[in-house]
Amino acid sequence: MKRHDGKQRNIYDEYLERDFTDAPESEGLALPLDRRQFLQLAGGGIAVAFCIPGSLLAQQRGRRGGEGQQLPEDFNAFLRIGEDGRVTGFTGKVELGQGIITSLAQMLADELDVPLESVDMVMGDTDLCPWDRGTFGSMTTRFFGPPFRAAAAEAKAVLVELAAEKLGVTKDRLKTRDGAVYDDAGQKKVTYAELAKGKKILRHLKGAPVEKPGEFTLVGKGLDRRDAVEKVTGRAKYAGDIREPGMLCARILRPPSHDAKFLRVDTSAAREVAGTQVVQDGDLIAVLHESPDLAEQALARLKPEYDQPAASVDDRTIFDHLLKVAPPGETVAEGGNLGAGQSAAHHVVENTYLNSYVAHAPMEPHTALAKVEGNKVTIWASTQTPFALKDEAASLLGLPAQNVRVITPYVGGGFGGKSNNRQALEAVRLAKLTGKPVQVAWTRAEEFFYDTFRPAAVVKVRAGVTEAGLISFWDYGVYFAGERGSQHFYDIPNHRTVAYSGGWTGVPGSHPFATGPWRAPANNTNTFARESHIDALAAKAGIDPVEFRLKNLKDPRMRRVLEAAAKKFGWSPAKAPSGRGYGVACGTDVGTVVAHIAEVAVNKQTGSVRVKRVVCAQEMGLCVNPEGARIQMEGCITMGLGYALAEEIKFAGGKIHDSNFDTYTLPRFSWLPEIETVIVDAKESPAQGGGEPAVICMGGVLANAVFDATGARVLQLPMTPERIKAALARV
Repeated sequence: MKRHDGKQRNIYDEYLERDFTDAPESEGLALPLDRRQFLQLAGGGIAVAFCIPGSLLAQQRGRRGGEGQQLPEDFNAFLRIGEDGRVTGFTGKVELGQGIITSLAQMLADELDVPLESVDMVMGDTDLCPWDRGTFGSMTTRFFGPPFRAAAAEAKAVLVELAAEKLGVTKDRLKTRDGAVYDDAGQKKVTYAELAKGKKILRHLKGAPVEKPGEFTLVGKGLDRRDAVEKVTGRAKYAGDIREPGMLCARILRPPSHDAKFLRVDTSAAREVAGTQVVQDGDLIAVLHESPDLAEQALARLKPEYDQPAASVDDRTIFDHLLKVAPPGETVAEGGNLGAGQSAAHHVVENTYLNSYVAHAPMEPHTALAKVEGNKVTIWASTQTPFALKDEAASLLGLPAQNVRVITPYVGGGFGGKSNNRQALEAVRLAKLTGKPVQVAWTRAEEFFYDTFRPAAVVKVRAGVTEAGLISFWDYGVYFAGERGSQHFYDIPNHRTVAYSGGWTGVPGSHPFATGPWRAPANNTNTFARESHIDALAAKAGIDPVEFRLKNLKDPRMRRVLEAAAKKFGWSPAKAPSGRGYGVACGTDVGTVVAHIAEVAVNKQTGSVRVKRVVCAQEMGLCVNPEGARIQMEGCITMGLGYALAEEIKFAGGKIHDSNFDTYTLPRFSWLPEIETVIVDAKESPAQGGGEPAVICMGGVLANAVFDATGARVLQLPMTPERIKAALARV
């Protein structure tokens, strides 16, 4: 991103270098500073404060289970036009690789009629940015975007008022473009910088009109990522790149399994490593050194003893265990009469679908650096929830929340897994105990061990189809995945959907280790089960799978994307299994509808699958940056190859057998098929989520393609060669 002087500059660098130690303390939750203090700190100019509507904040709160969390009542986001004419957007959202550092700036630039290069984003800094629940659920654009655009429109209205006064004309004569206000009739203009000079104006959102789709100049255009050059050249800073004078690197003693009980440890050999500091504080045992390699050597010299119970469940028996411990179900959707629907059915299909535990496996493991100075704490962390971390660290140290500052540099992938902040709290605790800045950077083994895995799950489906090819009833039960994506969108008169689990975390004792949200949580499992079963009904009825879906679909958005995908793919009707290796799947997530069509080749001797082509059509309302959306769709499809074909956690009790990528297989570049994306135009509709929808169909579309190629229905993800060969043996 370029500054006004033309030099390439990372906006994070500028703010990381500033000294805020003398900044006034907080007087409220929504913003660490009040209005006057904010303007004093941020400098002169024109600022517009706004709040995401309470109902939307409540949705954010509910998605993360934050009952009891006080919500901002005043404002929770800012934008500012500085005296140099640059526009800065302040938000608690963070850049995880999803591209919002570009799309949010794109929205501001469009509404304010300024060049994109003159817009900076300050994100995830709890001393500079107002409160935010966190970055997850593809909520940034659809919930945060509209008020952000409205704030820019409000700022532009203020600029026009100031310009009218300065130029001595009425407002209706003025137009804005390129960072200035023009009186074309009088051939006069005044720049935003001139209007902001010497001003300290703070306005609240009052409802200035935003641009209509036909007026957009930047929104809707495919733009390159603003952080791309920094990231591909290695200049981008992540939490592991931050250094502080006197910093110690910590290596922490970890148990061999989640159910192991610590007994004792001999630290004498570790203390012999010169320069090593050993910390023992309750359950925290760590070795620290200025060199991470020497800290690692010292850790290897610790001699711990644990009591480790025998495993009662493993990756093969987990599904029976889950069914045994499942809580009572909660009906999330129903209609008609299942008995009547069953009586009308000509064919009935009943299947049980299984899904293994899956790791987030981000390229950047959890990392944090903490510095404690007196009663002030600064934390640089890879986190999706900086404000939650702020509160957690304050509680841990017994400090007021305003004494803790969390700075979020770029985050190298999250997918829901960096919503928890264990590594940062470990760094805070060790920094307090040692009196020095401490960095905790998890190894890959620690990342796998402490990951909150996507839960293993079971889905039971029983459904029927009439002789005319209409679905007559649908009885669906999902165990432990969660209900997201479980409600069908087909035209089924008699149906019931029941969720057993209470969400992705399950109930106490259900999982042998922690589980949590994984990109489009629950929806991957539910879409795999639903679309596999829809395909099974189509095959039983002897109807082409695309035609069968359209025959049972009234939803105009879903019909539109399915028809768009079929057209792009060049689909020709045929009953499955046709031997072609074609699969189709539809889904909906975070307000967006998607349809996938894939082509695969299956080696029946080895059970291996080669994905040759994937077409994805997506309708997401107003698409702010089509290029960014395509990148997200391609990333989802690539990530989906992993959970569909290879990724699963092997374990015995609380012991995780996968500790690196030598046994936990991620998709490789050599796996990638030809990927084609279609963004169905819907710019007149509100923007919906784009970071997750395209991942949800990958299990279903590939399972259906394998069936079309071989006639074998694989009922468990991932579809490993062994499972495909076993399915072939049953044909």
